[in-house]
Amino acid sequence: MAQKPAPNTPPERRARGFVAAAQLMAPQIRTAGEARGFAVARLLTHWAEIAGEDIAALCRPVKIGYGKGGLGATLCVLTTGAAAPLLQMQLPQLRERVNACYGYNAIARITLTQTAPTGFAEGQAEFAHAPKRSAPPAPAPDISAKAAATAAVVQDAELRTALERLARNVLSKAGKSEGKSI
Repeated sequence: MAQKPAPNTPPERRARGFVAAAQLMAPQIRTAGEARGFAVARLLTHWAEIAGEDIAALCRPVKIGYGKGGLGATLCVLTTGAAAPLLQMQLPQLRERVNACYGYNAIARITLTQTAPTGFAEGQAEFAHAPKRSAPPAPAPDISAKAAATAAVVQDAELRTALERLARNVLSKAGKSEGKSI
């Protein structure tokens, strides 16, 4: 029989060094997901890949309920009222995709739950990833020339570069607000 370490001994060190945060959080995520019926946490974390971008934009999974007989589960999906009819037509395809994630025919039915666009808890974070930012447009050549002329008297190269960038930003903003009245 294996002996348990004494209560005051420090935990064993990992021989491999750092461990990914996802690996450290896996037991807690699995426990929270299983409490809502999700045996496969991948269904929650990779919803957009499983359901497809078009369906994932309309809904998100909320709960999986298992019947008394144990034959097939019911996936409850949250959506807005306006998107519900569109989603209702796509339920067979969604069921096939979710079952492909499980690897067998785990989900027998999908039910829709409708709510307001923001839901009951507006402060909660969305599951969707933030959109990627595009690079700002290049400033006009005359603005770049004015910014370079403004910072030309400075001797230090790093300071001159920073002042040119500041001048470009100020001149670009000033050009945008000239036509606006307050």
